[in-house]
Amino acid sequence: MSVSKPPPLPSTSHLALPASSTPPSSATSPSATPHHTGPPPPSPVKISMQEHFAINVCPGPILPIPQISDFFPRFHDYPCTPPPPREKKILKEETFNGDMGVGFKDGERRLDNNGDREETVDSDDEDTYLGTLEFTLLFDQENNCLHCTINKAKGLKAMDSNGLADPYVKLHLLPGASKANKLRTKTLKNTLNPIWNEELVYHGITAVDMTTKTLRLCVCDMDRLGRNEFIGEVRVALKKLREGENKRYNMGLERITQNKEANNQPVEPGTVVAEEERGRILVSLCYNTEKGCLLVGIIRCAHLAAMDSNGYSDPFVKITLQPDMGKKSKNKTTVKKKTLNPEFNEEFSYEVTLDQLAKKTLEISVWDYDLGMSNDFIGGVELGINASGQRLRHWFDCLKNKGKKVEYWHTLTQQGAPSSDKPD
Repeated sequence: MSVSKPPPLPSTSHLALPASSTPPSSATSPSATPHHTGPPPPSPVKISMQEHFAINVCPGPILPIPQISDFFPRFHDYPCTPPPPREKKILKEETFNGDMGVGFKDGERRLDNNGDREETVDSDDEDTYLGTLEFTLLFDQENNCLHCTINKAKGLKAMDSNGLADPYVKLHLLPGASKANKLRTKTLKNTLNPIWNEELVYHGITAVDMTTKTLRLCVCDMDRLGRNEFIGEVRVALKKLREGENKRYNMGLERITQNKEANNQPVEPGTVVAEEERGRILVSLCYNTEKGCLLVGIIRCAHLAAMDSNGYSDPFVKITLQPDMGKKSKNKTTVKKKTLNPEFNEEFSYEVTLDQLAKKTLEISVWDYDLGMSNDFIGGVELGINASGQRLRHWFDCLKNKGKKVEYWHTLTQQGAPSSDKPD
């Protein structure tokens, strides 16, 4: 198939002028024959369909396709040597031509000695400034408490799309079960400089714990629609904190935490290692001479072992004065739901003379309540003439200081486990 196409007219170097400048008369004779001045039209030139498409589609030469390296010059052909890591430049005070000048933040420019602008290097994500955390620690050895006051944070990294964050602080004692040692502040909305001024207290902390434990303070961003985001953390070795010293800290947050082996920190020679126990209980004893009875107070428990699948327990305490005196010798506290640090503040009375009390034993056991199933034994402690160590000292202080309430923390052990546990 071919298409006819007339050839182009021959080009002339000048325009052809008419023979006469006088316009033709309108009254010419109709019988006059027309006069042809140009040559007859040539025959049309035939071209193929392929040539026709080629002329219309490809009017010019085909340009080479640009490579990706033309747009991203830092990409190189393989193999190549990776560029050296960029270093973060922190400029506080600099001297320009002998004059002192202020520092510049990342991304800002300054004039060098030649008058040209020099741009500082932007920091990588790993080196990004995460903010600082200000807090205060106080160890009260008399009451076996560690007071942690979370004051404020400054310059936190923005975690939300609005350029702000919803920060809160989590506290853990390492090593130890995370949920048993976890404390948390309230969440403050839309701020990078939160001020909490909130006091969190760890109960049942002994002098031995202060030599082996590390306090971890973790700042996180609250996200209701997803998982909470980690901002940064700091860690404080409690062995550096003196008893009764109200020490204030202002530390920079770190993203890269210490190794996992840090939870099992090496202990200095001669230091007594705190055994990971089932928990501790704070008990008060007082013999009332006027009423002739023993007052047993179950104040609180701390760092109990988790017995349920959710990582918590539903603890309650049983108290029995042995030898068995019948129903009057058995008492138990209320059940505290889903907690490893329950606070009971309940007191029980046993009518017994001082002479008989010296021959008796007080059995205290902590249980996890299970509905319709056998209760799980968590731990127990026995106070009496047959006890030893701090348990015996507590018993003697109660008998010596009649009318005075004596409080002691005791470590729960497997020793008080009964042969069979049945739900009451």
